[in-house]
Amino acid sequence: MIDKVFSVFSVFGVLLLPFLVGSTPTSWSPGPTDCSDVYANGQTLSGVYTIYPTADTPVQVYCDMGCLESLTVDGNWTVFQRRMDGSVNFYRPWKHYKKGFGNKNGEYWLGLENIYQLTHKRKYELKVDLQDFDGTLVYARYSSFSVESEAEGYKLHLNGFINGGAGEMNSELLFCTVGDSMATNNNQKFSTFDKDQDSHETGNCAKSYLGGFWYSQCHNANPNGIYLWGEDATHYAIGNVWQAWKGYGYGLKYITMKIRPVA
Repeated sequence: MIDKVFSVFSVFGVLLLPFLVGSTPTSWSPGPTDCSDVYANGQTLSGVYTIYPTADTPVQVYCDMGCLESLTVDGNWTVFQRRMDGSVNFYRPWKHYKKGFGNKNGEYWLGLENIYQLTHKRKYELKVDLQDFDGTLVYARYSSFSVESEAEGYKLHLNGFINGGAGEMNSELLFCTVGDSMATNNNQKFSTFDKDQDSHETGNCAKSYLGGFWYSQCHNANPNGIYLWGEDATHYAIGNVWQAWKGYGYGLKYITMKIRPVA
């Protein structure tokens, strides 16, 4: 009887072996980690693509592959923040800034957890593109950008500022200089109106300036502040401002923050 049982298992083992061997996992990858991988896979047009900051979290993101909007002929940029028309409310709670919100074809925030998952695996640089309502285009660039985990308050690490004063595309385009408005954000945790992690001793910068960001005491840049339409002295410093370029009383038409791996 025992011999018959072993014989039956042997037969089933032989029959199942091809299926078991065929189902053995290999070095399977779900897809591109960021927009540089998308570009390497042959998708060279700017637009919305799916990336995988982790293997089990597909995320849609806008990939800037290089065109006028980025002020540069090179691309591969993964956009994690964009303001362009005031269509999306950025005065939101912690859980929204953690997960992300908005329209990937328009205004949006990719999500702090996604930014962390990207930047703790590779070394990234940051580029901030800015435009005023007269059509002037500038940028600020940083050679190193990373964000720590939620347990560390999504603390920002940023350095290597490069002033976007020289035209990168061609000699026919003229760009103004723009100062470093994010120097004070380095080593700061992220703050929202319901999670105060700034270094201000008495106030909540996110509440005071109606945004969510790596505030210190409080800001020289407020990309996620209220969308204002240019000069607005009434709503001082609460707008989407870049102090070193236009001051605290000018809400910019366009701001986008993007990252890509350092070669």
